[in-house]
Amino acid sequence: MDRPYGFPPAPELVIDLDKVAASYRALATGLPGVNVHFAMKCNPHPEILALLHALGCRFEIASAAELDALVAVGADPALVLSSNPVKPAAHIARQFAAGVRCFAFDSESELDKLAVAAPGAAVFVRLAAHQIRSGVPSEGKFGVGVDAAAALMLAARGRGLVPCGAAFHVGSQMLLPHAWRAPLRAVGALMYKLAAEDVFLQMVNLGGGFPARYAGKTPTLAEYWATIDAGLQDLPYRVAAVCEPGRALVAEAGRLRATVIGTAERGGRRWAHLDVGAFNGLMESLETGNQLRFPVSDSRGSATRDRFHLTGPTCDSQDTIMFDVELSADLRTGDEVYLECAGAYTTVYASRFNGFDVPVVRCVTGVAIETSDDAAYCG
Repeated sequence: MDRPYGFPPAPELVIDLDKVAASYRALATGLPGVNVHFAMKCNPHPEILALLHALGCRFEIASAAELDALVAVGADPALVLSSNPVKPAAHIARQFAAGVRCFAFDSESELDKLAVAAPGAAVFVRLAAHQIRSGVPSEGKFGVGVDAAAALMLAARGRGLVPCGAAFHVGSQMLLPHAWRAPLRAVGALMYKLAAEDVFLQMVNLGGGFPARYAGKTPTLAEYWATIDAGLQDLPYRVAAVCEPGRALVAEAGRLRATVIGTAERGGRRWAHLDVGAFNGLMESLETGNQLRFPVSDSRGSATRDRFHLTGPTCDSQDTIMFDVELSADLRTGDEVYLECAGAYTTVYASRFNGFDVPVVRCVTGVAIETSDDAAYCG
């Protein structure tokens, strides 16, 4: 498909809202009895938030601005979890004033802020998760051990807060269902310790980490639920369970359309330079050392194939997406490249580094992405 110069003004991220709905229903069904709270940080587009709210999904936030976006689509702040363990005091106050009543913490310093800015609020302690490498490693910044968590929950009670639950996060894009086993055992140990002090938990937060289907094999949701259900059954008493998925709800709904701005051969390797790269839409390429493999195709669709290194438009050598991607051998400037499973952590990380455009977002419903040129832009 030959195209003249004068490309589209920006790469385009197309979100299939029907796929978002299907992913939510699959997760809610596959984790029976677990309240799903969308981790909106991975894609807070208003149409996605409105759709999930209409389906009965709840939400998790890290800031007051995220809460504002939820209020705008009609979400009830009383059902929102404020799960960032360290929050600016002003954000706590704004969230509490708006109706948020459940906050995460993992330090005495955070308890001091919560006691003043959210008096009488329910709080849940963040436990450190057993270190198992996930597809997008993200753990290590937050969380404490069982003994420290017990002491913090008692300190919360002493400050007039309500110690209500425990949380953990196994890491993003976790491909090992057994990763939930050790953290749930830690929750059980915490429950035993607190029961001796007449403190009983009401909730366990299973975090996120449920994977999307990029290139490669992904365990079934039933495999995750088997481990999680067994862990919940082994707790000393029944508690409500919640989870905070992000990419599992939106990643597979997104197709990123990029344009080839140039090709080159260097050292026997073929390179395809796109108008979108790590800094203006695909930061997770850098976060994973280029190991996150987006399914890729191109508009030329030739039977003869070759391998390319896909790289972005900036002058920074780190701005590379994936190595050794199979595409049409005759790929050339002006052709389009399509990256699937791109609905999570794309536009939220994007910057205009070097002056290049971030992706335009277009939401579609009731039509296939391939034939959605006439769909209206959202937002």
